[in-house]
Amino acid sequence: MPSLALLDPSHEHVFEAPTKKINEGNDVSTFLMSKAYTEIMTFAMQLNRSMFPVSAESGIQGIDGAKQTMPPDESLFSDTVRRLRTLLDELEELIESNPPDSGPRRFGNLSFRRWYTDVENRAPALLETYVPLDSLCIPTDSENTPYAELESYLLGGFGSAQRLDYGTGHELSFLAFLGCIWKLSGFQSQERSDIVEQNIVLGVIEPYLHLVRKLIKTYTLEPAGSHGVWGLDDHSFLPYVFGSAQYGPAISKTDPVPTEGSLPTAPDPGDVAKIASVERLRKKNLYFGAIGFIYDVKTGPFWEHSPTLYDISGVKGGWGKINKGMLKMYNAEVLSKFPVVQHFRFGSLFSWDRHPNAMTPTPTAHTSSQPAPKTSTPHTPSSATPNPPAAQPPSMANTPAPWASSNPSNISSSSSATTAAPWARSNAAKPPQIQPSRPAPSRDPPNRPQQQLDPLRNPAPTRERKPRDTVEDAKASLGMPPPTTKAPWARKPD
Repeated sequence: MPSLALLDPSHEHVFEAPTKKINEGNDVSTFLMSKAYTEIMTFAMQLNRSMFPVSAESGIQGIDGAKQTMPPDESLFSDTVRRLRTLLDELEELIESNPPDSGPRRFGNLSFRRWYTDVENRAPALLETYVPLDSLCIPTDSENTPYAELESYLLGGFGSAQRLDYGTGHELSFLAFLGCIWKLSGFQSQERSDIVEQNIVLGVIEPYLHLVRKLIKTYTLEPAGSHGVWGLDDHSFLPYVFGSAQYGPAISKTDPVPTEGSLPTAPDPGDVAKIASVERLRKKNLYFGAIGFIYDVKTGPFWEHSPTLYDISGVKGGWGKINKGMLKMYNAEVLSKFPVVQHFRFGSLFSWDRHPNAMTPTPTAHTSSQPAPKTSTPHTPSSATPNPPAAQPPSMANTPAPWASSNPSNISSSSSATTAAPWARSNAAKPPQIQPSRPAPSRDPPNRPQQQLDPLRNPAPTRERKPRDTVEDAKASLGMPPPTTKAPWARKPD
């Protein structure tokens, strides 16, 4: 399994502030051929493999062992991991000093902008304190520092202060922040090299997800780039990748990443629809931790508000197959979608330059559905061309319609030549007039009474009506006695 390459300190390197490069849908294809895309996927798959249980001769060191246990053993963390955890703790403390504004608001509390501004103002000092230069391996003759790139990816990992939202694109920015530290050899000081990637996931990414979820609940941040109910998750994706690997089959250092199977002690994937099982496992596994957060912010049956996750829970190939599908989905739904990657920035550590081994991506349903590029009309100076003449009505010379003639006198003569309707002929008889079956209603003014019919002169026809049989008559014909009542009006007069 290839790993993210480290920066060679013997070669001069010029750091540069990351800038936005993806401005339209066609830029996504360029991104998929860039060095940044290749290195991001390499780093994600490297971390993913580290989360699979490790098989040994003495048995399986899986989910019940020290490596995959949550919370992890902090004594195994490197100094860099400990400092980054402290950095995240300080950012969480800033939430207490920036409480949310009161008042009803469905999405986006404005206090998040104050929190983000505090983080932005403190970011340079925080990076110098918790990511010191002596912990990084950079060229000694370099006059610039990597803090500009680190700060850009760090601030991009906590949502947008302008749009008051958070999504998988911000999660991608924080992954790039950790990737920058990896490339600068910031995680290589750990004594046990076999658990470096595991400690990055359990020691840094897991508390980062905890902080982000607190920000979402505190400031009601809106989902960014979400597919709605048909998306995997409104905010995160990486916990499903790493969490499914935690329950995958045990592997050795030389085994390839499994594509099916599960750890013998792993729970059933269908347990995501059982609240009791989710509450029991959410602090032990990243996958169930993300499912638990969905239950915190959404109501109703799980298969209604999260149908994609519910369908995935029915996969028969085990957690290994789920993990394989999650990696493919991460590439298709996150890295290949314009709404997600459009705000990602590129510097020297994650470069926009084309990778030498990159191949042109095959068009898929994801890459072909990108937004069309914006077309702009070139602006011509007013001094170069005169003002356009006033708009004239369209000419009527190109239409044979009789009413389009400029000479009204020709309409009657031309109409007979342009239509075959029988009534258009000059010698055609006029259509018969239909006499109304009723006299037309009077249109006299209201103050003039209409003529009334004289019933003596025009008497209405009469017909003899046979009286209807009453209920009493029907009862009498059947020999039934008349009804008796004590009502006072039923008594005969004296």
